[in-house]
Amino acid sequence: MKRQWPFRLLGLATAAYGASVAVRPEVLLRPCGFETDRPGNRALARMVGCRDAISGAAMVLAPDARVAWAAAGVRIAADLADALVLGAAVDPRLRRTAIAVPLVWGLLGAGSTALAWPRRPVAARP
Repeated sequence: MKRQWPFRLLGLATAAYGASVAVRPEVLLRPCGFETDRPGNRALARMVGCRDAISGAAMVLAPDARVAWAAAGVRIAADLADALVLGAAVDPRLRRTAIAVPLVWGLLGAGSTALAWPRRPVAARP
């Protein structure tokens, strides 16, 4: 279980990033080229920030490998969805960055999960 630190560290980074977006939506909006003064944009960015903060906290607090795999799966799926949605929505000049950032987060999540948790099946609890 000593190898869990990359996974937990990524969860902490995800939670911190999510909290920063929830507090300051321009952290997400500006790099994507979205207007930062539109209430709808700010609300959507805050929703994404809250989702990231919650999923990151789930990664940090996962009590066992089973819960950790589930938390990582949610995190990675959210990152892939972000890449798809942002790739279709942003100005073409910003598209590479808008796709690359969530893909990197997703790859980090997959890599840290693969390193941290054993590959043997986890037995179901009675």
